[in-house]
Amino acid sequence: MIKELNILDKIALVLVIIGGLNWGLIGINASYDLVQLSLGMWPTLVQLVYMLVGAAAVYVAVAMMKFARK
Repeated sequence: MIKELNILDKIALVLVIIGGLNWGLIGINASYDLVQLSLGMWPTLVQLVYMLVGAAAVYVAVAMMKFARK
């Protein structure tokens, strides 16, 4: 039986999706950095978003390893 996602799981999933889409756009054209285009006027916020996406990726990776063991 699969448990429902808690709020942290949902936030991490959204952040990982945002990061994946952003990297896909950068792969198409390096000037398509959606985070930078959206929040470029606040460089500290851009850096925070990148850090949160990275932390979310680690969280999801660990969660998937735990899930795979069951």
